[in-house]
Amino acid sequence: QRVSPHLKASAGCQKPGAHLVPPSEQRASTCRSIAPSATNGCRLDSSRFHPPSILGTMGSAAATAKLLRLDQFKCKEALAVAASYAGAPLANAATQTKPLHMGNASRHGVEAALLASLGLQANKLILDLESGFGAFYTDYLPQTLPSLQSYSWLLDQQDVAFKSFPAHLGTHWVAEAALAVRKHLARSGESLPSGRIKAIVLDIPNIGYVDRPFPSSEHEARHSFQLAACSALLDGAISAKSFTPQSLSRPELSELLRKTRLEHSPDNLPSFNSLYCEAKVILQDGATWAERCDTFYGHWRKPLSRGDLVKKFHSNAVVAVPREVAEGIVEAVDQLDTLEDCRALFSLLQGAELAKGQRQHRRETL
Repeated sequence: QRVSPHLKASAGCQKPGAHLVPPSEQRASTCRSIAPSATNGCRLDSSRFHPPSILGTMGSAAATAKLLRLDQFKCKEALAVAASYAGAPLANAATQTKPLHMGNASRHGVEAALLASLGLQANKLILDLESGFGAFYTDYLPQTLPSLQSYSWLLDQQDVAFKSFPAHLGTHWVAEAALAVRKHLARSGESLPSGRIKAIVLDIPNIGYVDRPFPSSEHEARHSFQLAACSALLDGAISAKSFTPQSLSRPELSELLRKTRLEHSPDNLPSFNSLYCEAKVILQDGATWAERCDTFYGHWRKPLSRGDLVKKFHSNAVVAVPREVAEGIVEAVDQLDTLEDCRALFSLLQGAELAKGQRQHRRETL
């Protein structure tokens, strides 16, 4: 992947690594100064818009404003400009274009902050208007932010989640619940007795664009509760290979998908903090096995071990950079808090990007 625009925004400056990870009180003071309004409790119109394309753009602008050390007024302008970059249709979320939503959010937030730093102005009430940032919400009701001392910051209460396989985060609950059920049906290494299965019932939140009973492409498969459950049951594991055309075309997988149905309990809300998945397998003889997952391995309540996280990074990085470069990146990130000059990390990332481009060029010329 390409070097983050936020890193590029400060790559030319000799700054300690800690500059990229300021303490929570510094993050709070910066964020408190950039917006006169809050949208706590308002709901994004996620039936039409892909949320990261909205919140990611605004967050990117705020992060870049911090890196550029913009004052309160320039920060407000950066957010106002960024609002005009925000938004992407949800219909593209389960396609090859989905990563473009996040890439554009990052890039456009940087661009908005840079333009604001050069004097570009936008509507200073953009966060207060239904016709402004409120255009992306169904019940926009901006409120004055509380004092900094009384404000509760989400990242002070939880960490981030790391995926174990490349699919929608919600499918990780489904996969773990299905793997737990499989242990009742087959021992490790044994084939699933799929012919004995009459029905598969998944109790999951009602998230429309991850309800795909018969995904027809790799990207649809990555956004399918049903595919995650059936692949985990069939194979006893789930990985990037689970979404390849070869895996999707298996008759035994199609058979399991046809037996799968979804249920939505009223208390099972689409929140990554509180959702759960119950997977139930009903056999032809009436026997039933059910397991529930409240927190998957990799969630902030159950984080990946450092070893598993580094292993995941290397498995992704191997297609882009030599192993020694990947190891250098891991070492630099581990020492980011004490790194005297963060340009050492930038040079590694830029060198990785160059190496990937050179390998691509060699393949194209062969």
